[in-house]
Amino acid sequence: MSSYVQSIRARIGQDFLLLPGVTAVIRDGERFLLARHAHSGLWSLIGGGVEPGEDPADAVTREVVEETGARIRITGVIGAYGGEPLAVTYPNGHQVGYVTIAYECELLSEATPDLDEITELGWFSRAAIFALPRRDWIDRVIRDAPRRVAGDTVR
Repeated sequence: MSSYVQSIRARIGQDFLLLPGVTAVIRDGERFLLARHAHSGLWSLIGGGVEPGEDPADAVTREVVEETGARIRITGVIGAYGGEPLAVTYPNGHQVGYVTIAYECELLSEATPDLDEITELGWFSRAAIFALPRRDWIDRVIRDAPRRVAGDTVR
């Protein structure tokens, strides 16, 4: 939890907090890189919160480095997502709703889980993702991600 969120939590306790977020959609052809989160055991896309004064593109780059040690290149914006599917109650009782910008990204270096927030990384096809224990909101992001054919973007 960032010092910014800690300062808000000190005033509001566990009440609902709306936060800006970013999501990295990292692909290798038609396979997507997903992370298994330590606190829930669920699979999701890599991402996190935007800090005060931080550009969202810088935030997604930072989050990928923090959670996987990998460098990325942003190649586009897939969309913006929010609402009930992105509402979470954490094990400590903190209620959060995220509004996230999903960026299409290219992996530039090896990714390994940080073993703090992320326990495992894996590459999955679209069909395999829909069979995983996962955060349901990623289904829409995966569906919105452009399909790839021989390196070209097609919809």
